[in-house]
Amino acid sequence: MRIRLGSIGAAGLALIGSTFMTARPAAAQAAKLDDPTIVAIFDAANTWDIETGNIAVKKGSTKDVREFGAMLVRDHSAVRGQGRDLAKKLGVTPTPPKDFAMAKDHYAAVKKLNGLSGAAFDRAFLEHEVAYHKAVIAAINSTLLPALQNQEVKALVIKVAPAFKAHQDAAQDKLNKLK
Repeated sequence: MRIRLGSIGAAGLALIGSTFMTARPAAAQAAKLDDPTIVAIFDAANTWDIETGNIAVKKGSTKDVREFGAMLVRDHSAVRGQGRDLAKKLGVTPTPPKDFAMAKDHYAAVKKLNGLSGAAFDRAFLEHEVAYHKAVIAAINSTLLPALQNQEVKALVIKVAPAFKAHQDAAQDKLNKLK
């Protein structure tokens, strides 16, 4: 069975999930979210958090924020690699959704983060990470997992889901300490 996958990820999962949930009835949502699209979203979500993590490594004003950024890069690189390896094994070509609103949101967040420094950067970065992981988790649970047909892809998403919650909790804890 050949599946087409795109170059998207975990963050994309959440945003696309919320977009489908609010814009279309459930039947239409399921028709649009096939396995190649979900794999593409998963890839993008991880890629995007690698990008924001790298920004934190360079711009974080505290060692804690820089180390958190490095952890995001490391963890999401590993998960993205697992997803890409599985896609290759399954002969899947990732296929990003058309009009992927999450991509626009990601690039706006990157632009904002790149324009900040010091404590303002740290706060904005941590707020972004909390919201991003919360959105991804919601999309995984409400939209992506129910739509996934391939059991190996589903198993990978289920396996890594706790790490997304751990990242959200860590970002929230660091944010609380800033206040």
